[in-house]
Amino acid sequence: MFKTLATATALVGGMALTASAQDMVFTSWGGTTQDAQAASWAAPFTEKTGINVRQDGPTDYGKLKAMVDSGNVDWDVVDVEYDFAIAAAQMGLLEPIDFGVVDRAAIDPRFVTDHAVGSFYYSFVIGYNKDALSGEPASWADVFDTAKFPGKRSFYKWSAPGVLEAALLADGVAADALYPLDLDRAFAKLDTIKSEIIWWGGGAESQQLLASGEAPIGSFWNGRVFAIQQEGGNVGVSWAQNLTAADVLVVPKGAKNKEAAMKFLAEATSASGQASLATATGYAPINVNSKAEMDPAVVAELPDAHVDSQIDLDMAYWAEHRDEIAKRWYDWQAQ
Repeated sequence: MFKTLATATALVGGMALTASAQDMVFTSWGGTTQDAQAASWAAPFTEKTGINVRQDGPTDYGKLKAMVDSGNVDWDVVDVEYDFAIAAAQMGLLEPIDFGVVDRAAIDPRFVTDHAVGSFYYSFVIGYNKDALSGEPASWADVFDTAKFPGKRSFYKWSAPGVLEAALLADGVAADALYPLDLDRAFAKLDTIKSEIIWWGGGAESQQLLASGEAPIGSFWNGRVFAIQQEGGNVGVSWAQNLTAADVLVVPKGAKNKEAAMKFLAEATSASGQASLATATGYAPINVNSKAEMDPAVVAELPDAHVDSQIDLDMAYWAEHRDEIAKRWYDWQAQ
């Protein structure tokens, strides 16, 4: 389902690590987000425990399942999408979280289960390149309007929550009537701009497409637009109808360093760890105490500062239907 795994250089605090019995492996999606996770979580964790955290990625669900099925699990903590975590727990692919080590009470209850704890909370937003686009889009309908906003548009390549909902909203479906998804209607709407879509498969790729103007408008994780802005890129964001979801952290069944993994989760979900990550990425913290440690100006730009225009993606629906939607999704892309 996802791109072939490419091993990332193992870095903590900017220093290459050599494998040892004290190593554990953290796998995420790469780019600026994983850089921030390494700095905000792995570096302080290593300083406190002496356990090195080797970075790997990007996350690959097929590889995770194959590891568990073979009994040869190389990953200890993995950043995954929330709906995958729900399905993976049902399939027996995940270790239960040790809440004697991880403080469950400090985690927003929306983003914690018996087998997963929140990584960060994000929104799919409308991003646009101000140098390459005339005007400011204000709805998903604008993203699908090639006459009003000419040029390529970019969407998330993989079958996951976000794109189909955006298509339905653009076609006039009310937010409270999205589920169950009307797939025929969603694909028909996507057909109207199919030739103009450039797909992005990861956050770093999405940043490049938007920042360069190759795709001057589209759907992006809010933190990736934030990263371009932090680097001085002339890009804008519309929070209208922003589609909210979360990444979560899981421990694959049979992980070799389960005890270290639980301690890492405790650090990653701590108030300070989440505050640091949110400040660096623009994604919202899942620890309920983190905002008290953050600059109010930063807090004001987080996804949950835009609740009036927010639409929550239904992770339980996607966990149940992702495989069947995926078949139609990839068949449609290949046509």
